[in-house]
Amino acid sequence: YEYDSFRRLLDGRQGRFLHKNPFSRRPNAMPQFAANLSLMYTELPFLERFGAAARDGFAGVEYLFPYAHEPAVLAAQLRTHGLRQVLFNAPPGGLARGAMAQAWDQGARGTAALPGREAEFRAGVLEALHYAQQLDCPRIHLMAGCAPEGADPAACRQTYVDNLRWATAQAGACGREVLIEPINPRDMPGYLLQRQDDAHAVLDAVGSPHLKVQMDLYHCQIVEGDLAMKLRQYLPGGRVGHIQIAGVPERHEPDVGELNHPYLFALIDELGWDGTIGCEYRPRAGTSAGLGWFAPYRDHPG
Repeated sequence: YEYDSFRRLLDGRQGRFLHKNPFSRRPNAMPQFAANLSLMYTELPFLERFGAAARDGFAGVEYLFPYAHEPAVLAAQLRTHGLRQVLFNAPPGGLARGAMAQAWDQGARGTAALPGREAEFRAGVLEALHYAQQLDCPRIHLMAGCAPEGADPAACRQTYVDNLRWATAQAGACGREVLIEPINPRDMPGYLLQRQDDAHAVLDAVGSPHLKVQMDLYHCQIVEGDLAMKLRQYLPGGRVGHIQIAGVPERHEPDVGELNHPYLFALIDELGWDGTIGCEYRPRAGTSAGLGWFAPYRDHPG
């Protein structure tokens, strides 16, 4: 398979091509990868996953929620293993930390766009920002939530915009960013943000430099497809704060499924995007055994 010819055909350029080996990294390639410790290394207790990720060459980590652990305990793991915390979610519900830590398992999927849940939303944002400061994490993801039966879409959207305006002011005051993520309805039926263009419309409505999009290519492929053109459209604007990946459709390693991730990684590099790519996938077997795709992108030796 001639990757050079394929790249010339799609890109229309003569000077920059993919390497013949699809997973060989070009010099000065920009994407940096973070292990998602909620989905990866689940064969280990949570606090042991930090060391495993570092040994496998990751320099950054993300996960869904930190609230079952004290910030100092997590910060110690980061320091011990030389890792950067790059992202986590604000609580999906709950007014106190104990309830926040249990909310996901109880079915909560966010409150940012749910009228009448503003108190939970604000409590969750403040708790998340407290953790972000303790962990030196630059960004948090705020989940919109799933539409209740009979919900008014206009009321949900206005609640979303109002809540995000408040949250971005809080985040900006402590040097953090807020992210919103379109999520596919197959994995999360009724989720109130599903498309990239809708996410960018929300950014326009909120009007804060502290609000960006979390562009999960797995969700985007399922909902919209045309990933290369979506990356070309949205990355140069500086409004994508984080990218996530997984194989489609099974959500396994990125070398399995219908997507050509080496091409997409090279395109992200070409577009000059210098953020972090979160590996939010479920390994088919042991996590380390499935990291053959990652070898050319390792941030540091184990």
